Amino acid sequence: MQQQHTFKDLFKPSWYVHQMSGWSKSSYGLLIFGYLFIAWQTFSNPLTDIAIWTFVAAILGFTTTLAITNTRPLNGVFGLISALIYIVVAISAHNPSDAILQGVYIVLLDIPVLISPNWAIDVEKKVRKISEVDARGEKHNSAYWYKLFAVVFILAWIILYFFEIYITKTPRPMVDSFTAAIGISGALLTTLRFSESYYFWILQGAAQVILWGITAAQGDASLVLFFTYMLYMANDAVALLDKKIAWFHHAN
Repeated sequence: MQQQHTFKDLFKPSWYVHQMSGWSKSSYGLLIFGYLFIAWQTFSNPLTDIAIWTFVAAILGFTTTLAITNTRPLNGVFGLISALIYIVVAISAHNPSDAILQGVYIVLLDIPVLISPNWAIDVEKKVRKISEVDARGEKHNSAYWYKLFAVVFILAWIILYFFEIYITKTPRPMVDSFTAAIGISGALLTTLRFSESYYFWILQGAAQVILWGITAAQGDASLVLFFTYMLYMANDAVALLDKKIAWFHHAN
């Protein structure tokens, strides 16, 4: 029988040891490379308060992302801390939609684990594709889910775009709102354990690289997040290609 967990377990070192065990070899390799690369990018450039906080958020966020790929619920404490720091960094860089996106991550990916650690137990057994829901006899058919996610994406993009145009009046409304809309859709897909979430994570990773590349070029941020999101895209490739990753390689 699967061991049950409580809220207190989230503050025990043994919880994190367990959540970082059983990953694919490719994920461990990417984790080590990512740590070294993020550290190199951070400490080879002038250090500021934002740079240090970005480093912490990048390390925690990257670890959390790899854990989710391996169906381990490190989102929770790690995800919450990294998201809060990312919010500060995004606001400082004048990317408010990205800050809102991090808030959505907290609600959809972090709080469920904090409230009930058992929420993420046996995730690998619950992952499925939208195209499989009809055969599985689920309450909502595939057409329902396709329409829902299309509406979520479109509404998120429109609302965030006009929020930046008329309220925050920030310099990158189109790319910032578009990137956040993709991320919101991907987070919802992940929460509902649909394999299609990783198509959105791939698109979102590419959009984040563009967003933070432009942000750095315009002098509003360092290149650390630009490179960090490249590592996120490498993680997405692992999910696609590694047969030990349940998000794409699972029994129907």
